[in-house]
Formats: sequence, structure tokens, C-alpha cells
Amino acid sequence: MENPNQTPPDGPPTAVPGRRSTRLPPQARKSALLARAIEYFSEEGFDGGTRGLAHRTGITQPLIYRYFPSKEDLINAVYEAVYLSQWKDSWTDMLCDRSQPLQDRLTRFYQDYARTIFNRTWMRIFFFAGLKGLDINTRYINRVISNLLVPICRETRAHLGLPADGPVTDAEIELVWTMHGAIFYQGIREHVYGLPGQIDHGRTAAVAIRMYLAVAEVDVPAGTTILSPDT
Repeated sequence: MENPNQTPPDGPPTAVPGRRSTRLPPQARKSALLARAIEYFSEEGFDGGTRGLAHRTGITQPLIYRYFPSKEDLINAVYEAVYLSQWKDSWTDMLCDRSQPLQDRLTRFYQDYARTIFNRTWMRIFFFAGLKGLDINTRYINRVISNLLVPICRETRAHLGLPADGPVTDAEIELVWTMHGAIFYQGIREHVYGLPGQIDHGRTAAVAIRMYLAVAEVDVPAGTTILSPDT
């Protein structure tokens, strides 16, 4: 049985006359290993762990642990590469730009958001991590709530002529989740369920946004006693 703490032999490559060594620098080898891990987890999930990754990619567990001292370190690197590196702080700025109508802002945001996350790697790792109980999902969802959903709630209040400050209510967050989830589900259909047929992401987003604004126009003002900063 392999010992993950054992350092593998990694001496200089055997010299071949007339041929230059192909050994990569450590950082490049780490990046290549991370790319393999992302591909593996997106296809097989996290049940196999580093042992499954080593078997699938033809490397040893000790080599994995040389670059990622623990499985948690590897998962954190996957999270950074797949989720944080693609996150755009400009999304929040876009949503909060009151020089544009709210419907236009929501449309532009969800068009860009869908282009970023609607791919096989992003979607499948997200769901495999959730099934395994990893905190990738929790960390990402908390970021979505604080940086996207809460701003949308406040901008909806402003759009309706209501005070935008004050704590956001659970009911407001749930209403935005309904819109967000309807759009997100199209990525699930495509990359998790693998359903056939052409999905018109733009049309789906447009319908979800119109439905959200129509319901918000009725439901959000009904909670003005909760939204008022004087209460």
C-alpha cells in the first residue's frame, strides 16, 4: 500500500544523448497536476479522492502530496481555480449601476454570469462537491448571497422607490433565489443531466427576470413596514 507521506524518488531525468530534458519547473508541474485533478473530479466526483486521481492519471499518491500536502489543500486549489479565478467583482458594480434600468442590468449580468459558469467543469464539480458534503458549495453560495443576491434586493427596492438601506429580509432573498435558480437550472439541464436539445439561455434569463420584477412589484412593497429604516 502506498504511503502518502513517503517522498517519491524525483532525481534528475535520465540523460538521452542529443535530447533536451523535458522536466517541467515545479510550479508548472503543480499547475499540470491541478488541471488533471479538475478534469478528474468533474468526471468522477470526489469519492475516489487522491487514490482515484493517481490511478486515473498514472501518477503516484506521494507525487500528489508533494505539491498538495493534504486532500483539503488540493480541494482548496480546485476551488480557487474553478470558482474564485472566474469570479468578477465587476458583477456587483454592474448590478448597482443605477444609471441603467434594473431590468437591463439584470439582463447584462445574467448573460455574462451564464457565459462564465455554464460549462461542464464548473457545473459538475459544484454538484459532486455538494453530494460529497464538501464546503466548496457553502463558500460559493455565501459569496453569491453577499455579492449578488443582497445587492439585487437593494436595487429592487430602489427600483420600486423604497428605502434601499436596512437589513434584507429572508423573503426578499428567497424571491431573488427563485429567479437565480430558474436561470441556473439551465446549466444543470445541459451539463449535469445532459438533456438533448438546444437551450436558449438568453430567453430563459429574460423570462425569469420579467417574472421576478413582476412579482417583486407586488410582494416587496407589501413588506414596507419591515423595510422601513424607522422600524
